[in-house]
Amino acid sequence: MSVPAVPGVITADQVVATARSIAAVQDDEGGVPWPEGHIDAWNHVECLMAMTVAGLREEARRGYGWLARHQRRDGSWPMKVVDGEAVERGGESNHAAYVAVGVWHDLLVTGDEAFAVSAWPMVTRALDFVVELQTARGEIVWERDAHGVPAAYALLTGSSSVYQGLRCGVLLGERLGAPQPDWELAADQLGHVLAAHPEAFADKSRFSMDWYYPVLGGAVRGPAGEKRLAEEWDTFVVPGLGVRCVSDQPWVTGAESCELVLALDAMGDRERALRVFADMQHLRHEDGSYWTGWQFANEKHFPHERSAYTAAAVILAADALSGATAGASIFRDADADEVRITGDCGCEHARA
Repeated sequence: MSVPAVPGVITADQVVATARSIAAVQDDEGGVPWPEGHIDAWNHVECLMAMTVAGLREEARRGYGWLARHQRRDGSWPMKVVDGEAVERGGESNHAAYVAVGVWHDLLVTGDEAFAVSAWPMVTRALDFVVELQTARGEIVWERDAHGVPAAYALLTGSSSVYQGLRCGVLLGERLGAPQPDWELAADQLGHVLAAHPEAFADKSRFSMDWYYPVLGGAVRGPAGEKRLAEEWDTFVVPGLGVRCVSDQPWVTGAESCELVLALDAMGDRERALRVFADMQHLRHEDGSYWTGWQFANEKHFPHERSAYTAAAVILAADALSGATAGASIFRDADADEVRITGDCGCEHARA
């Protein structure tokens, strides 16, 4: 299996070093924590995908074992797990959905169908949990709380990631001979709301993720995606440094920068994708890990930490740009050829 390398930006050996920096913080049970110590399923899966890309298959599989052990009966994972115990017990829809992305990615990269079959029950429970949180209009609310009560609103970034999760779950089911038309229908409804109904989501527009995630997740592509990225480019992109986390702070972050790289690559905008990827490399540490962010007014790393999820985003961006593995196009392929509009959003397109 080839390891990603982007000439003039990052070598294959550097990518492996970055993957090993993720493995270095993995706990004895296989969990990959944030710097402050908690584990959530979404960032954990992102790290497993990155280690798989770099050839650290054993470490990644240990991580999937962590997911299997911590999945709850309703298909969700606790928002935060510390030392094997849930410390925030609500379950987020985007956390659950991203597990399907990880398992589909593992199958693409490794070709190990037996593992995918073994993980399939975990994926089905997770995506069934997700679909149960869909409203009649089509958006998917962001959580079910510790008492089992669904949230009153949806988040644009989270729902965009859920859209990709549903699409990957559909593809995985088709590969394994277990088609899931309910997931496909849910994805169609969600994709329409993401593309046409911004009023369905809580306003988090100061965050760069709300800007690019509808493109990254696959719901908004083509001319609409180009328009969306153009509208806030100057707000969030800092030439030579990367992408702001929030619009109102002089703070660029590595994970957001690399996610924009993935979104640009998915749109076929390789030139700008390469430029942003090169710009964020100032966050690289000598051991291969990456600082979470840089406060460019104070010229200090902020927060003063190196995060596994940032390292993971770097590896996935390198893979997308290099095409080194069979999973390199997993974000590029997240959009659907045809979206069937259904549901109760009430707009003219839906009624037609």
